[in-house]
Amino acid sequence: MDKKLEKIVQALQEKFGVTHEEFRGEVHVFVKAENIVDALTLLRDKYEFELLSALTATDYYEQHVEPRFHVIYQLSSLAQNITVQLRVAVNGDQPKVPSAAGVYDTANWREREVFDMFGIQFEGHPDPRRILTPEGMEAHPLRKDFPLGYEEPQFTFNYDDIDLKKIYAKE
Repeated sequence: MDKKLEKIVQALQEKFGVTHEEFRGEVHVFVKAENIVDALTLLRDKYEFELLSALTATDYYEQHVEPRFHVIYQLSSLAQNITVQLRVAVNGDQPKVPSAAGVYDTANWREREVFDMFGIQFEGHPDPRRILTPEGMEAHPLRKDFPLGYEEPQFTFNYDDIDLKKIYAKE
């Protein structure tokens, strides 16, 4: 692990009691939901992580583990040329995480996308509407238990009626 990141992870451990892992050169820090806003604020203000480059989620439904979801915050410090990933484990019954929209402006729409696709609610979000799917939709398409349906094609095409030799003939 990079010396800069080692210092940052140690500070997060002392302040919030987090755990961490390294995977393929990335540092993943596991933060409790109630500490995520404070951890993000600390990283932004003290350690110059000025960019929330990604906010997404992962569904572990098929692995039958609890907590079912991980909300993932990918932070970048352009000044220090380092990145760190914060992960919040969330149960599958009523998944909720405090909103980070007050810390990073980019969290606003990204939290709406995560809600829309996974059904994870962000408490205190300024505009908790759907952003990608219709407003009345009940389901969340990126959940692993989302039913995959089949839709009948709106038209058919009969290749027997076409003479490909005429179409591709040289003039």
